Amino acid sequence: MYYSGIKYNDIANGIGVRTTLFVSGCRNHCKDCFQPETWEFTNGEPFTENIEEELLESLEPAYISGLTLLGGDPFEPENQQALLPFVRKVKKRFADKNIWAYTGYLLDEDLAEGGRKYCTATKELLESIDVLVDGLFVAELKDITLKFKGSSNQRVIDMKTYRENGRIEEIF
Repeated sequence: MYYSGIKYNDIANGIGVRTTLFVSGCRNHCKDCFQPETWEFTNGEPFTENIEEELLESLEPAYISGLTLLGGDPFEPENQQALLPFVRKVKKRFADKNIWAYTGYLLDEDLAEGGRKYCTATKELLESIDVLVDGLFVAELKDITLKFKGSSNQRVIDMKTYRENGRIEEIF
């Protein structure tokens, strides 16, 4: 997997101060995407063990709330496969930190068992995420007043509630 960028001390992509990893690769190609360069799976740099360690170290300070995964799309199957071992490390080392992820795919359709983006890593990856922002960015539904999403069709989902009772409960 490649990554397009990392934001340290990010306050725009989740609650609190975060470390944000922008993965490369997205097949959605949303109109007016804010980062079309991330569509290419080889954009940026390879996601190496050294980069993983830098990210883990960036999560150490108490003021860092957690990690955010976006892109590109972390839920392209090849990205899921590469991210899962890293997310396991984050959860093991920082049980008190939360993980947010953004995807253009829908939790209850594309990422559900049998869905078009479901793979061997999906179930465990979803179980490791605290908040999932799902749905395509739709330029015609863009609204800059929305919290943590770009268009009104997107959902900011509490994954704990989803795991406990299968109900999609939006946070914002």
